[in-house]
Amino acid sequence: MASLSRKAVPAAFPSASTRPEREAPGRLAVGAPVAVVDIGSNSVRLVIYEGLTRAPTPIFNEKVLCGLGKGVATTGMLAPDGVAKAISALRRFRVLCETSGVSDVAVIATAAAREARNGREFLAQAEAAIGAPATLISSKREAELAALGVASSIHRADGVVGDLGGGSLELTDVTAGAGGAAKIGAWTSLPLGGLALMDKSGRSPKKAARIVREALADCKPLKNLSGRTFYAVGGTWRALARLHMEQRSYPLHVMHGYVIPTRDAIDFAHLVEVVNVDALAAIEAVNMARRPLLAYGAAVLEQIIRQARPSEIVVSALGVREGLLYERLDKAQRRADPLLTAARDLNTLRSRSPRHGEELCDWTDAFFASSNLAETEDERRLRHAACLLADIGWRAHPDYRGEQALNIIAHAAFTGIDHPGRGFLALAISYRHLGVDEDVRPQLRALVAASMLDKARVLGAAMRVAYITSAANAGVLPQTPLVCRKDVLELRLPRAMADLGNERLIGRMKQLARLIGREPRIEIGD
Repeated sequence: MASLSRKAVPAAFPSASTRPEREAPGRLAVGAPVAVVDIGSNSVRLVIYEGLTRAPTPIFNEKVLCGLGKGVATTGMLAPDGVAKAISALRRFRVLCETSGVSDVAVIATAAAREARNGREFLAQAEAAIGAPATLISSKREAELAALGVASSIHRADGVVGDLGGGSLELTDVTAGAGGAAKIGAWTSLPLGGLALMDKSGRSPKKAARIVREALADCKPLKNLSGRTFYAVGGTWRALARLHMEQRSYPLHVMHGYVIPTRDAIDFAHLVEVVNVDALAAIEAVNMARRPLLAYGAAVLEQIIRQARPSEIVVSALGVREGLLYERLDKAQRRADPLLTAARDLNTLRSRSPRHGEELCDWTDAFFASSNLAETEDERRLRHAACLLADIGWRAHPDYRGEQALNIIAHAAFTGIDHPGRGFLALAISYRHLGVDEDVRPQLRALVAASMLDKARVLGAAMRVAYITSAANAGVLPQTPLVCRKDVLELRLPRAMADLGNERLIGRMKQLARLIGREPRIEIGD
């Protein structure tokens, strides 16, 4: 093989290896990065996280569809080509971890390695390839970790978690306990993974549906699912949801928290089972290697819905890997709100003054309390998140700050928030930049209830008053309270700041006062 030649580099441009190392300013000081390698029946995946936190952010994520469990249900052996692909992927992952400075690497293997006669032999090869111990987790442990992953990322989760892999399906009852701690109830593991069903049914989705129906007939976790939420975890179900999302021209391209109504989910799943998937509208959104499993994932989902009657299907992008990280946190960290943690992280990384974002929470607390605008605990939580995120677009050109902030917030890797909540945050901050009378993203507005749209406009208008008063400087808002007194909206300025009260500030006050039916007034104090 011919060697690659390299042109001489001018001394003025030293190579990366000779430049002084600097900390990336876009990274949080949350300790060393951690990695999880998940050796599944269909895919092998590496995720490197920024650190062990309540809102873990992936800094690198790669999967290889190896089909390790193909044929295990019928032959009892791991597929040789799947083993070769997996070992190659693990060797690559080892180098990636080394170059990323990751020494904390957790390696887990699931159904295929559990069930195959040559599973232990494969694990020895896997450990040598990745350079770290590999843990073969039991089906109970897999169910528990998947449930923890969902409970840690869905606000007040209540229902049954279904984790569909290539080899097995784990079903686990989960509820949120006191302080947000997850309560894990009945669980089961069934050999209903996509690859296993494909093998057992002889590649017949119709026969696969019968197999699933019989296997679920006396499934304990599904007994109490009626009227509650079914949380769908796993690559095949995410692919189904992606297809459903694309067919609807859904305004958000965020998988976590995506909701499919039960009736719609049954009809859609049945359609995927009975037609040629390559003929489905928007099928190009699904990876070619994933498409053969769609019909089997659809068969499992349809039978769960028909037998257990959940109120809705909610897709979770988080599962076993994130459950493993959540389990390692101490009790205080587990109780922290993942949404507010992530909002504070972005506030720290992107705002002109992170303390100003915290002060904005308190400032709007006083305003909302005095205005008698009804606000639930969950709505207050969303308002605080919006305050923390209000200034993250400041570096953009003024004409595009609202659009940039909206896109970041609508599509950020937040957890602990549903899609209407994302819409509220994005719209409130967009109104803060663009003005409350702008026709902002009609499709996004359609996700948000009318009452919350009104509150997004009120909050956006209040933020417009706050930022023109403080110029995003910490320490100003505590001196300039905004409160409602009977029919008056009053902004109080200390005498040293009296000259802030010009026509521009009065104009912003009038906008807000109009929304809440009050008369604006600026008071000058001592």
